[in-house]
Amino acid sequence: MVKIVEVGPRDGLQNEKIILPTEDKFNFISLLADAGLKTIEVTSFVKAPAIPQMSDAPALFEKVKGSLMKKGISFPCLVPNLKGYEAAKASGVKEIALFSATSNTFTKKNINASVDESFERMKDVAIQAKQDGIKIRGYISTAFGCPYEGEMSEKELILVAKRFLNLGVYEISVGDTIGVAVPSQVKKYLKALKAEISLDNLAMHLHDTRGMALANILVSLEEGIRIFDSSAGGIGGCPYAKGATGNVATEDVWYLLESQGLKTGIDLAKLAKASSFMLSKINRETESKFLKAYLGTGKV
Repeated sequence: MVKIVEVGPRDGLQNEKIILPTEDKFNFISLLADAGLKTIEVTSFVKAPAIPQMSDAPALFEKVKGSLMKKGISFPCLVPNLKGYEAAKASGVKEIALFSATSNTFTKKNINASVDESFERMKDVAIQAKQDGIKIRGYISTAFGCPYEGEMSEKELILVAKRFLNLGVYEISVGDTIGVAVPSQVKKYLKALKAEISLDNLAMHLHDTRGMALANILVSLEEGIRIFDSSAGGIGGCPYAKGATGNVATEDVWYLLESQGLKTGIDLAKLAKASSFMLSKINRETESKFLKAYLGTGKV
């Protein structure tokens, strides 16, 4: 059995310029839940000017809490700091995601803090979350390459992963933020990680900017990874590569995993319905090769 963490409602939509109605986002999440996804990242509790698309986080989570949480699905939400955590907690969030990177330049441009400073900020959040019984997931950006510093080393990745474990996270998502990783690099970095920490609670967040996501996922499977982040319909792009694709599509990941005899627990027809719904709302065609082929059969 493998786990797919659906990031479409948050990571997929956060850069969309058209601000979607809360009802559309909720319907998207409902359809994803109906498709069998057991972990769905809902939103970010950030300042509205920073990411306007996420400004309705409390209202959206209120709707999710009211009708979907009883289905045994995890609904993590990203929080940037203690203020965001308090807002998430007040909304009834039971799982949060914290984030940093291997690149100081990236974190400074992203959150106006160095990597060390980002962990100082997260420490207070993690302490409070543990006291409140709220689960914590960690995101590592620029694990393989940075748009400003170039290729990152496996030593930097190991160091940041260990710092997240020290915060008490239950799962770490290793991100290929700009989609530059290749299978040989992924293999090398995962072997280095395995020598230092357990891969049992490690997830891969691989972007398809250069068409390498599925190849990198296959290598990750061979190295023992069983948790993968993806976005329904391939929604979401890479802000550092204009016009390029970003998030790997959940449908493509589903097809690869199922082809390897690994069960995802996802109903493909219902997943395609969820993706088609949101793609119609943002007026985009899917970047998923598998979904394009599937939709071409007229099944949705």
